[in-house]
Amino acid sequence: MSKSDKRIRPPGSKNGPEKTAPGSKSVPGSKSVPGSKSVGWALVQAARLHRSRVGDRLAALDLFAGQEQVVQALAASGTMTMGDLAATLRVRPPTASKTISRLAALGFVERRAEAGDGRIVRVRLTEMGLAKAEAIERIGGEVEAELLAGFDGKERRRLRKLLRKAARNLAEISGALGHEVEGDAEIDEDEADADAIAPAL
Repeated sequence: MSKSDKRIRPPGSKNGPEKTAPGSKSVPGSKSVPGSKSVGWALVQAARLHRSRVGDRLAALDLFAGQEQVVQALAASGTMTMGDLAATLRVRPPTASKTISRLAALGFVERRAEAGDGRIVRVRLTEMGLAKAEAIERIGGEVEAELLAGFDGKERRRLRKLLRKAARNLAEISGALGHEVEGDAEIDEDEADADAIAPAL
């Protein structure tokens, strides 16, 4: 091999033809992503793409991804203390406080000290915040439809139940006791129905 041949060889390549496993096909420019065949990898990819899509839609409302959770929590509860809000979102109080400060600056929320105890601050949505909550609800439904395009009703219900069950598995292992995974009751009912049907099959 001449020196010129060596110079044009891509960095990191070895002499001789590249070997492939028996029966496998080499696709130019393709690389196997470690763990790409695992459920966890697929779940993370779907979650990232979903979050990105939601984030793009929220930007039109002057919101960042994550802030919509605060707006939705307040829309559901009416008013909340900072401690209750942090517990609901499962974040540290300083994190919740920082988010509320940003939303207050935008005019979406307002803070008021508890009557008789100024140390307790209650937060609620303004009229503008309530309008944002309705818009967020619409975005959630639209992105959900995009995510599940091509799924029939049975597949959607099955996927939701499987993801809830997976979440409960991790919650139990990580010791997140007291934080029931949303939909646990539905999972238990489905498993009970399956156990009742199995003997008859």
